[in-house]
Amino acid sequence: MMSAESETYGASYCVLPESGDAAASASTPAAAADQGNDDNAFKMPKPPGSAAKHKQPSYGLKGEVPGHKSSVASLKFSANGDYLVSASADRSLKLWDVRSFQYMQTLGGTSEGHTNGINEVVCSLDGKLIGSASDDKTLKLWDPNSNSCVKTLQEHESNVFCCCFNPQSNLIASASLDGAVHLWDLRTGRPLKAVRAHGDPTTSVDFNRNGSHFITSSHDGFVRMWETGTLHLVKTLITDDDNPVVGHAKYSPNGKYILTSSFDSTHKLWNYEKSKVLRRYTGHHNESYCLNANFSVTSGMWIVSGSEDQSLCIWSLQTSELVQKIDTNGDLVICTDCHPKENIIATGSLLKPFTIKAWKSCD
Repeated sequence: MMSAESETYGASYCVLPESGDAAASASTPAAAADQGNDDNAFKMPKPPGSAAKHKQPSYGLKGEVPGHKSSVASLKFSANGDYLVSASADRSLKLWDVRSFQYMQTLGGTSEGHTNGINEVVCSLDGKLIGSASDDKTLKLWDPNSNSCVKTLQEHESNVFCCCFNPQSNLIASASLDGAVHLWDLRTGRPLKAVRAHGDPTTSVDFNRNGSHFITSSHDGFVRMWETGTLHLVKTLITDDDNPVVGHAKYSPNGKYILTSSFDSTHKLWNYEKSKVLRRYTGHHNESYCLNANFSVTSGMWIVSGSEDQSLCIWSLQTSELVQKIDTNGDLVICTDCHPKENIIATGSLLKPFTIKAWKSCD
């Protein structure tokens, strides 16, 4: 399903598949959510100054800019938090200064840029590279200091939907709508390994804390864990009996859990070793687009995501309570990110004027 205003077929325009991949790896279906029995095992890093155990978030609008000419599909803060980079169906990447929330520069505005819409943007932890995945079937690596594309990675046979740097910043993984996942050597730009991870489009890829494993999610309703060195399939999580599309999956900051977002308007927190759902986060609307959910641990411990009802939603990670729901004033938010050090959330809009907003909490 494509928009009349956008060339991208990726993050903004996912539709339910006609059928799932029945040939999943042998795995036990996840048990029903258990709010109490796993509390002793359920430990997350304590945020700085987290003495106020029951405080509520109080996010309000810090700034907004009409940043792109088409849908904002993805945005990320740099590892040091100095800038925000946004990616759009208009084929460009834009950098924004976090302090002033003002425009810094555009990547991809020249002949070296993508020729179709961009689906995801990521920043390496060493701060040296930005990666972008596009409907033009390529992955591009950018140097934010020189405003240039340093490598174009071409191996995929279909639209590249998502990508992720490993923690060591020497590999990048990319996944496409044909279900293929590729690992690339950042020093040479050459593909190292590839695997057909899913029978349906792959919607996200994320490395664990030490880079030894990565996970993928898909339209087929499965989340799969892979060994990075061998591409051996370690585990398959079946997110529900009905296999709703899983639009996004990521590891928790401590690496012990996985957060999934699916087209049944539910985020789930998993103890993946037990294939068990520990928490369910509801109250938002998600049936059509691949929304990404985030962990916020700078003040309090929250789960953050956009919603198709034009709101920004914040849940208590521990209790699953929807503690703040913010009207985004007409923005259909499909991408969010949380600042690594400060109480700031960035959002991007699917609809005109394709706004990028920063939300800040005083806590």
